[in-house]
Amino acid sequence: MMRRVSSDSNNQEVDLHAVMGEGDGGVEGGAELTAFAEATVSGGDNAITSAREKLVRVLGPDATVDAAGVIGNFERMVRIADGTGIPLDTPVNMISADMREEVGIDQFATARNTPKVTGLRRVAGRILRRMMPLVLRYMSPKDKKSA
Repeated sequence: MMRRVSSDSNNQEVDLHAVMGEGDGGVEGGAELTAFAEATVSGGDNAITSAREKLVRVLGPDATVDAAGVIGNFERMVRIADGTGIPLDTPVNMISADMREEVGIDQFATARNTPKVTGLRRVAGRILRRMMPLVLRYMSPKDKKSA
């Protein structure tokens, strides 16, 4: 399984291939969350209802409402970014290059808006990615003694 920044900072192992519909991502209800997200953005009313009911059975109504909110917000942000042609900023592009390539995200048409990461930037991105869990743990309020 691939480990990434946010999961590393929480000592959780996840598989980001779930983003492309492969497996459950290693998280509770992952398959149902993926099915709900897919149905919401590309299914009809029956598909959405069925996926939502399955998700409620697995994770409960509160998590289902949270998932719906995340899906709606993500869809909004993606549409704005795609509509304006916004590329990934340089640091995010560098840090996420290997993951995007491995998972296949760069196959989407909108990836053309983001420059390819090569050479020293790719190496620097790998180094920065390894440092990010430490930075996030340091910045996390739950880890600060004053919080």
